[in-house]
Amino acid sequence: MSVRPAWEVRENEDATRWFDVRLAFADGAHVDALAVVAGGRVGVEDVRAQPALSLDDLAVLADWIEDSLAEACCAGAGTAPVGGGSQGRRARPAWPRGAEGRWLVAQEYRAAQRDGADPVLAVMCATGHSRRTSLRLIGQARDAGLLTPRRARH
Repeated sequence: MSVRPAWEVRENEDATRWFDVRLAFADGAHVDALAVVAGGRVGVEDVRAQPALSLDDLAVLADWIEDSLAEACCAGAGTAPVGGGSQGRRARPAWPRGAEGRWLVAQEYRAAQRDGADPVLAVMCATGHSRRTSLRLIGQARDAGLLTPRRARH
């Protein structure tokens, strides 16, 4: 799978990012999509597939590309220089540590759940951290009692 940034629109502190996504399969089939990430949500705006996707496959397309988009989204976060600065390391949004940071992680997580969005992706985009680090922050918020415990798997 390849994910390439297409363009980005910033308004105040918010950014909407579009990505060209290509899924290629060993049998020659492929899916090209234009995906958008905004407000912690993933949307698919355009899809072209050869052969055509079934409705069931189309319904799960966002799930197929979610992790790759999250990585690309976080890799692209803060890459544009602000105020004519140099193109050095990418900046992460300021995120408080400790109890305040855990509380904010819990707020982002619950807001995404309420909105029907991926809560891990929402935390990733809010903090600018990788999926692994965001999962660790979510775990810390759970341990602090700010999120409900994960359901036991049998």
